[in-house]
Amino acid sequence: MSVVESGAAPAELLERIRQKERELETLKSSLAAWEGAAERTPARDANFTSISGVAVEPLYTPLDRPQPAPEEAAYYNAAIGFPGEFPFTRGPYGTMYRTRLWTMRQFAGFGTSEETNARYHFLLERGQTGLSVAFDFPTLMGYDSDHPRSLGEVGKCGVAISSLDDMETLFSGIPLDQVSVSMTINGPAIILFAFYVVAAEKQGVTPDRLRGTVQNDILKEYQAQHAWVYPPEPALRLIIDMFQWCSRNAPKYNPISISGYHIREAGATAVQELAYTLRNGFEYVERGIERGLDVDDFAPRLSFFWDVHNDFFEEIAKFRAARRIWARHLRDRYGSTNPESWRLRTHAQTAGVTLTAQQPENNIVRVAYQALAAVLGGTQSLHTNSMDETLALPTEKAVQIALRTQQVLAYETGVPNTIDPLAGSYYVEALTDRMEAEAERIFADVDRLGGVVPGIEMGYFQREIARSAMRQQLEIEGGERTIVGVNEFTVEGEELSIPLLKVTQESEDRQRERMAAMRARRDQGQVDATLARLKDACRAGENVVEPLLDAVRAYATLYEIRAAMEEVFGAYQEPVFF
Repeated sequence: MSVVESGAAPAELLERIRQKERELETLKSSLAAWEGAAERTPARDANFTSISGVAVEPLYTPLDRPQPAPEEAAYYNAAIGFPGEFPFTRGPYGTMYRTRLWTMRQFAGFGTSEETNARYHFLLERGQTGLSVAFDFPTLMGYDSDHPRSLGEVGKCGVAISSLDDMETLFSGIPLDQVSVSMTINGPAIILFAFYVVAAEKQGVTPDRLRGTVQNDILKEYQAQHAWVYPPEPALRLIIDMFQWCSRNAPKYNPISISGYHIREAGATAVQELAYTLRNGFEYVERGIERGLDVDDFAPRLSFFWDVHNDFFEEIAKFRAARRIWARHLRDRYGSTNPESWRLRTHAQTAGVTLTAQQPENNIVRVAYQALAAVLGGTQSLHTNSMDETLALPTEKAVQIALRTQQVLAYETGVPNTIDPLAGSYYVEALTDRMEAEAERIFADVDRLGGVVPGIEMGYFQREIARSAMRQQLEIEGGERTIVGVNEFTVEGEELSIPLLKVTQESEDRQRERMAAMRARRDQGQVDATLARLKDACRAGENVVEPLLDAVRAYATLYEIRAAMEEVFGAYQEPVFF
């Protein structure tokens, strides 16, 4: 448009031109500042050139294009920015994988603590850089292995952990001040956390040296996974007790992993996963502030956990939108002044729901593409599913292939050599913006319901997830969405040809024997006294972590502790919604 056509005064047009020039200057000066900071951070020992021998720069921006438009610079400055800087679209850390690769953390656990300990040593010897504990169903629900309700389920879908004795064995020979550990547990999470803290104590490791995460995200249990123990209000109280205790005693430990994974696995869309998870995160922040905690005392240790599904670009955009939303809300809505609180850090896991029992080798390919999306999205740690996980717990061979998938991605593809390489893609940026806007609309819907807990109580989240799951299933059954080896490209009479891991009854028998021996060794009077003190703390509204640790040191079991708190808090029963 010419000066005459615009209808604007020459002075106004001159100011517009100057403003556009300032956007380019701002981008140039911001890049120079980022480069200065990046140069002070040593790069990892790697060859940052392509296979053709061409040097790969750590970061690319609109300035790497000939004659970048001022409008493009303005959008970049406002919405994209630089890695490690608000709004963190391009990554939570300034140098990302140029300095340090993501943690390769394979989820593992089966049978007894001795069997799983052997698997952990196997994984660490093959280059895994962090551990992730999968618990069996009785443990997830807070039952001891010798409880009548545990019969036939002990060690079947994870490792059986019923007391400090089991936790000590689980990490035997694994220095807990050197290896970070993630634990996927929610309803009784505070109890398993206490087992972990005291097991480390037995190794001579103090809480301030512990690194890792306990999932501890109870809101998504009510929404999607259903592994709860107590009603929402006392369950939230226990989570904030952990925030408070960890901020004072275990500052390197993440007391929660706010999880979209299980929401997505239950059938939610990518946007629902994004919005419900972040809104749950805001709920935890609000509860911490209500307790009287300074947001910047606990928010830096809040972490997230995303599913990585099959839609490649949508998953990458989800990670980028999540960081931008979290940073803006923490700063502008909750008054955080510490950039560490704005920095959304996340674990990711490839989508178990996409694995197929038919032609299970195809799952290796699915997982590889999902892992690539997670890394391009900027994850801090990653679990890659094994090809056999839809059929059984994974074999050592299947686990090794899953781990090697990450290692090929890290060391052979060149993907980690430059930060957020899809930034500026018309499609990826449009997806990122769209997902951010749609998430904000869902936040408004939840706020109109009165918040997350009222939304759970009236079945809002459960119904929306169920509708999405039904739509996806009908698309597959109707042939509208192709699943290779399931509804297309099938082979007549094909038989399963991969070996499967079987957990025998012997594991359950051994675990029951271990528990009997532990109960015979401990001082029952000390167990009873510490459980009584724990119940008193629950009734008085005190922080329960210290009395809980005392009960663990006395070798009170998982169910004994669960039942003691249940006497005060009650048990949750889900209403019937549909």
